[in-house]
Amino acid sequence: MTVRTRFAPSPTGYLHIGGARTALFSWAYARRHGGKFVLRIEDTDLERSTQVSVDAILDSLQWLGIDWDEGPFFQMQSLPRYEEAAEKLIAAGHAYRCWATKEDLDAMREAQRARNEKPRYDGRWRPERARAAGLKPPADRAPVIRFRTPEEGSVGWNDLVKGMIEFPNAELDDLVILRADGVPTYNFGVVVDDLDMAITQVIRGDDHVNNTPRQIHIFRALGEQLPEFAHVPMILGVDGERLSKRHGAVSVTQYRDEGFLPEALLNYLARLGWSHGDAEMFPVARFLGWFDLAHVSRSPARFDVEKLKWLNQQYLKQTPAERIAAIARSIRPELVKMTKYGPPLEPVIQFYALRNSTVAAASAAAMDFLSVVVPTSAQMESVLSDQVRPAILSARQRLEGLKAWDKASIGEAIKMVLKAHELKMPQVANALRLIVWGELKQVPIDEGLALIGRKHVLDRLSRFVHA
Repeated sequence: MTVRTRFAPSPTGYLHIGGARTALFSWAYARRHGGKFVLRIEDTDLERSTQVSVDAILDSLQWLGIDWDEGPFFQMQSLPRYEEAAEKLIAAGHAYRCWATKEDLDAMREAQRARNEKPRYDGRWRPERARAAGLKPPADRAPVIRFRTPEEGSVGWNDLVKGMIEFPNAELDDLVILRADGVPTYNFGVVVDDLDMAITQVIRGDDHVNNTPRQIHIFRALGEQLPEFAHVPMILGVDGERLSKRHGAVSVTQYRDEGFLPEALLNYLARLGWSHGDAEMFPVARFLGWFDLAHVSRSPARFDVEKLKWLNQQYLKQTPAERIAAIARSIRPELVKMTKYGPPLEPVIQFYALRNSTVAAASAAAMDFLSVVVPTSAQMESVLSDQVRPAILSARQRLEGLKAWDKASIGEAIKMVLKAHELKMPQVANALRLIVWGELKQVPIDEGLALIGRKHVLDRLSRFVHA
């Protein structure tokens, strides 16, 4: 049997951390077993579903490198199929039409609460009960279709993550499976789609555990084999509270825009609720070879954005400067203009990428480094004392004579100047910083001059320092 998994987001917002991890685990399981990964968009929430959200979900998955074999499929394009399945259930006695109004349901639940009973639909439109109560189908409104849930016994399954789970049927009422407008409800649409797409393993968040017994009943009523279910633990913040924006639970696209690398985010998501020994940092290909459901934790995972930043920095250290520069230009388009006639961006952005946790932070630092202004006369006088000026003239001469323009050569030239003029490093370095940048940049002078480039350094020295 070919393994077939799916990811089925609702397009009512952006793809967030929890959804991305669900997609990752489902995709990895299919890849590990040589199967197929299906993408389905569950767009039956007509009021909240948007094309913007669809595009954001697709963009996020593509950026992460989670590719799908089939889809994306859209539920709203399959309405006749859901109606067909609902009619099949009615014909078999597993479903029925219900004309209860919102007012009927409100009154029913209010009476149940008054009797200290759990509020639920009482099954009054089950055909035998409707006949006994003398209920007649009204002609002024269309009915919904409800599933006839068994009232006795229990329903259970062996969850691939949580183990055996069982629910008493008495806890379940007759849920609506098809609305009056022909749009399926979540639990019904999921079952029909999973059947039609031949899904073998349903991997999803454990917030769906309560939906599963209802779906199992529908699978069985349709006379079909059940898929296996795996409910992965929810993700909490570092404080143990429900994940929110204050914990860093933002959209995947925001992490992209902040300069996180997709492979770093994937690596971090893989470790949220799953582990392979002590491995912390591993490429996607290795993860796909390792992933299994047996090592998914039953306990909630904790999302720590600081750990994600640390991991991202480790990946940045291994990333070619050309790629980091390309990401930096997309985040800060101004960098294109700033480096058009100046030093190349690649060495500058790599320098700052080694010292920051995201490309966005490195880009901001590079922008500051590449910003050159004209120092004022007062500023120049403050650093070019009678003692320092000759040393800067000497530094200019030594720098002009360098055969190699690199950190080591520049550093050696400056040391020779310090020795010859009996000065301390800050006296010469701050003067050079002010001349070259117009500001006292917080960067080692030898590395800074190497990065800003021979032409700019010598041009500035010629402009501001004269014998």
